[in-house]
Amino acid sequence: MAADAAKPSDTLSDRQCAGCRLLIVDDNPQNVELLEAYLASLKCCVSSAADGIEALAAVQREQPDLILLDVMMPRMSGFEVCQRLKSDPATRDIPILMVTALNEVGDVERGAEAGTDDFLSKPFNKVELLTRVRSLLRLRLLKRELDQQMGRSDVDRRSDLDQQTSPGF
Repeated sequence: MAADAAKPSDTLSDRQCAGCRLLIVDDNPQNVELLEAYLASLKCCVSSAADGIEALAAVQREQPDLILLDVMMPRMSGFEVCQRLKSDPATRDIPILMVTALNEVGDVERGAEAGTDDFLSKPFNKVELLTRVRSLLRLRLLKRELDQQMGRSDVDRRSDLDQQTSPGF
């Protein structure tokens, strides 16, 4: 059978992407500006936060579909922001892409331990960034669609699972 073109459900459409909210968290305005320029082609709604404290407030306020998170920031590191978001049932399913100058194996391991969904070392190229962002957004949208079909929120499902797996069950 000849290879078919990608089905609409296999790719993230411009229309789906246009409805997505991205949060860039970086204390360097030039990095934020570069990321915004690279992400402009996706037609997403992009906002930014300058440090971890601002990021946590922005996540609560905006409920982004994806967070691009720097690691080395004042007031709170990206590792701590990630860990806090991933430990909260209301935010744990938001994909986090750590975009950082750190590139040692230990840094990647620490990011994984904090709960990051992906890790991209600076300097990065536009194609790699867009590919990872599209992939993480696609997963986010598919999960949301599945949750809607099941008629249950992430928090409800996790609460049930926590109750079933707790030692006192």
